Amino acid sequence: MTDQHTLNELKEIFEEMFDVDPDDVTLEAALYDDLDIDSIDAVDLIVRIREMTGKKVAPEEFKSVRTVGEVVEAINTLRNS
Repeated sequence: MTDQHTLNELKEIFEEMFDVDPDDVTLEAALYDDLDIDSIDAVDLIVRIREMTGKKVAPEEFKSVRTVGEVVEAINTLRNS
């Protein structure tokens, strides 16, 4: 999967789950500051990523993720592992 394809998937997820405008979901967007994702939302996102990739995501590993671009990178890494 390409970064753009994964980004498009995330735009849909953020709109559906968190009512975030897809235009606001850019690779540079900060999850907590720009998109108002809180820790509970992050857990919901981890569950969704597990569904997307079929791989378990440890919440501790996800703590260092700060931007949408880092989420895209994490998803693509999981898909390719």
